[in-house]
Amino acid sequence: MKHIVLTGGGTAGHVTPNIALIPKLQEAGYDISYIGSLDGIEKKLIEELGIPYYGIASGKLRRYFDLKNFSDPFRVLKGYAQAKKLLKTLHPDVIFSKGGFVTVPVVLAAKKYKIPTIIHESDMTPGLANKLCIPSATKVCCNFPETVKNLPEQKAVLTGTPIRKELLEGDSRKGLDFCGFTESKPVILIIGGSLGAASVNENIRKILPDLLKNFQVIHLCGKGKIDEAYQNLEGYVQYEYIKKELADLFAASDLVISRAGANAICEISALHKPNLLIPLSAKASRGDQILNARSFQKQGYSMVLEEEEITSQSLLNAIHELYANRDSYVKAMESSAHFDAISKIVGLIEDCASSSK
Repeated sequence: MKHIVLTGGGTAGHVTPNIALIPKLQEAGYDISYIGSLDGIEKKLIEELGIPYYGIASGKLRRYFDLKNFSDPFRVLKGYAQAKKLLKTLHPDVIFSKGGFVTVPVVLAAKKYKIPTIIHESDMTPGLANKLCIPSATKVCCNFPETVKNLPEQKAVLTGTPIRKELLEGDSRKGLDFCGFTESKPVILIIGGSLGAASVNENIRKILPDLLKNFQVIHLCGKGKIDEAYQNLEGYVQYEYIKKELADLFAASDLVISRAGANAICEISALHKPNLLIPLSAKASRGDQILNARSFQKQGYSMVLEEEEITSQSLLNAIHELYANRDSYVKAMESSAHFDAISKIVGLIEDCASSSK
């Protein structure tokens, strides 16, 4: 039986594309193992699927001063030793890496054992972890045509992002019932990412009196970010995190407000949902979300509101403008050339697995 090791972690965006690949890989006859961090979000998500999970030490490589910069290189070295030991035992035919710092020891260990590795870079420009892994990779998959130019020519493949099949099969009626909503008003779904988004949460709550005159609001506000003062407000529901019912909530939504993480925006565009993107500012990140958002804005898929521009009024104005022009965004997304990313990536995996035998 063919054996693949999947790796990726740290945020949901580094795990969900791997999860999207699993059914197709099982169908293709792969035995699947997962290497992630010891206590990251990926551990719970993967174990729930019954996939063997192996945790290793991982350290973040920061571009700024932090005392952990002195200890984390040792964690990376420990992770490398653990990854080597695991790969020697698991003996996979191929590795698929979705990114995050936990993948660096795995990809480097795979190179030592000459195991072919496919990397997926979701953002417009590769993050530091993937930059370190690219020299050891056999192929590098990406989402944006602009990214191909920044990658080694013989390795780059434009694939798009694997989208979970169940996300495309939501039931609008079930979503409305789950929230206790009616069909009389349009629905806005707000997604702050797995960690939430403080400025978005705060400003959405400030404009709720105005917003609820015309809309119903589903607010995924992040762990520990529920505000009890708004718990019983008619037409407004808030959840820390939604997993099982997410497809139904998407189906019930007329507009989506989201961060501009690449996986999130690819899911939103695959569902043809008019969306307002609020990318993480360059102060709080390396600026990849800004580039992602601008690319989608340029293609006519999204409206963009920069973090620094958010006020209660600018947010309210943007929502009303988006709703008024929603059909043009839907049309642009429907006419775009969407990739069958899952089939394309599994095809690359098959080629690499065959070449390793």
